[in-house]
Amino acid sequence: MTVAIDRATGKRRGGREPRPGPLQRLKHAYDKHWYAYAMIAPVVVVLGVLVVYPLVRGFYLTLTDANSLNSARRIGVNHIDATYKFIGLDNYADILWGPTAYDRFWSHFIWTIVWTAVCVALHYAIGLGLALLLNQKLRGRTLYRLILVLPWAVPTFVTVFGWRFMLADGGIINSGLEALHVPAPLWLEDPFWQRTAAIMVNTWCGVPFMMLSLLGGLQSIDSALYEAAEMDGASAWQRFRHVTLPGLRPVASTVVLLGVIWTFNQFAIIFLLFGDTAPDAQILVTWAYYLGFGQQPRDYAQSAAYGVLLLSLLIVFTSVYRRWLARNEQQLAI
Repeated sequence: MTVAIDRATGKRRGGREPRPGPLQRLKHAYDKHWYAYAMIAPVVVVLGVLVVYPLVRGFYLTLTDANSLNSARRIGVNHIDATYKFIGLDNYADILWGPTAYDRFWSHFIWTIVWTAVCVALHYAIGLGLALLLNQKLRGRTLYRLILVLPWAVPTFVTVFGWRFMLADGGIINSGLEALHVPAPLWLEDPFWQRTAAIMVNTWCGVPFMMLSLLGGLQSIDSALYEAAEMDGASAWQRFRHVTLPGLRPVASTVVLLGVIWTFNQFAIIFLLFGDTAPDAQILVTWAYYLGFGQQPRDYAQSAAYGVLLLSLLIVFTSVYRRWLARNEQQLAI
């Protein structure tokens, strides 16, 4: 290919202009979008202070043996310098493969997976059932929506403390079971019933959000699809399977992902319901809190390592989940 050169300007004619360097592109972008950068600068600063710095600092602590005895601290007017040392990846190796790895990590990891799967499944199933009910033309539908949203509107600590009183030995639940001559479980003492109680309370708190989200998805489905399916002789189950569920897929995929992330990191319910009195019911996030703040000496390095592992697990799950959804959408499109 022949490229002509303009003698007057010395530039090539008929060819592409050379691509500007990164500094020139950055300067051009700043000159063009400086106002947008100025608007987002406060948000970037706040996120850097509240998110990025703690994350970087926490990751650094995972590479040390920092605890409450060798960290920098002040006692009265005396300042004690930090004496913790850099130990590399030893904390991760101890958590995952150490002699107490099962009791300290894997048992809580298995329970966290079970807890998340069961709670999200109950959230979705009950939320979808209530959304289908409220999507019908019922008398007093607005009142029903208000009542069903209340568990989500009430502050979490109020809800959990209310459940704690009801699940106590002399609470209304056990009193009702004894009146029916049914053995009253030890909801706050026995490990199995502790886990059952935690799932019950989390389901109570999480269903309203799922219900509202799915109700919005149901109302966005074109009613003409149901009319066409009914004219074709489709049964109620067939309309639900081939019209409702596909129409809910965009909303459902998002709320399920959010539900998994929130439930996996659900600290408030477990902590407020049991504190540190139920070791078998502790999920990873509450166990990490216990290591860092609920024992002496406080193990800051191990607690931070748990936080990094939790973040890594959620990133991997989110990536796999989004790719799986994209692949299914491509197959449906074909």
